[in-house]
Amino acid sequence: MVTNKLLRSAGVLTALALALTACGGAKVGDAQKPAASGKACGTVNLTVSPWVGYEANAAVVAYVATKDLGCKVVKKNLKEEIAWQGFSTGEIDVNLENWGHEDLKKKYITDQKVAVEAGLTGNKGVIGWYLPPWLAAAHPELTDWKTLNKNAAMFKTSESGGKGQLLDGDPSFVTNDEALVKNLKLDYKVVYAGSETALIQAFRDAEKNKKPVIGYFYEPQWFFNELKLVKVNLPPYKAGCDAVPEKVACDYPAYALDKIVSKKFADSGSPAYDLVKNFSWTNDDQNQVAKYIAEDKLSPDAAAQKWVEANRSKVDAWLGK
Repeated sequence: MVTNKLLRSAGVLTALALALTACGGAKVGDAQKPAASGKACGTVNLTVSPWVGYEANAAVVAYVATKDLGCKVVKKNLKEEIAWQGFSTGEIDVNLENWGHEDLKKKYITDQKVAVEAGLTGNKGVIGWYLPPWLAAAHPELTDWKTLNKNAAMFKTSESGGKGQLLDGDPSFVTNDEALVKNLKLDYKVVYAGSETALIQAFRDAEKNKKPVIGYFYEPQWFFNELKLVKVNLPPYKAGCDAVPEKVACDYPAYALDKIVSKKFADSGSPAYDLVKNFSWTNDDQNQVAKYIAEDKLSPDAAAQKWVEANRSKVDAWLGK
């Protein structure tokens, strides 16, 4: 995983149209099979955000919707803020992992009334700045943000313009980091790795080659099972401290991740809505499926099948059995 994002909204409507056209929809299963309730499931348009934890959610829900309910699931790979536009156009039915986005909730749920909340995912979200384990052990003082300026030279790179580098992931991710650097008066520059995969590889390389790196990261995340990154202590979060994005000078809040669906989908009577509403699992569950996809190189469908077969009782509870 977000509002607590510094949203980059220019061209969002155009980008939505292009993205939906470009990625189309991968058919998963047979839409004609009726659900046990006797109601046809129909088509479910599911947005997939660009991190593997979300992909794990989507894989499992799509698999169950297809195999148990006979749905046709169309996955659309979209960045978060773009996907929200689909609630108003009818092109998106389900967002399975929302990180805050109170401004978008106000716009699409409260004001436009085209989307509704569909309950918590059960996942607890954490965002922050992290160090590779070797660096935290060698320089424990770096876990206190107040020491970062005196050590900025340690983190200089060819991309940071003479300042320390703070490495972020995909620019569309929930991030207050540019505001934090400015408002905490840190001699650092935010540099974007470009993707979750690139961010993970940077931490991996830093640990292997004993290179100093400080960067944005988050949980739930399967990578912590491989490398125990160490969180930097930023000024504590207090309610409202992130109300004005450009003035943020505090840590990220803890996120109770939730699901958002279109109002049309919620009112459709599709059994897929009940599945989405009931879908809830733990960080460990998500991390397991994410590892199957990212590390074990299983296809999302195969990863979902493996998890579902080992956790049938949880799945049956989502289906109301």
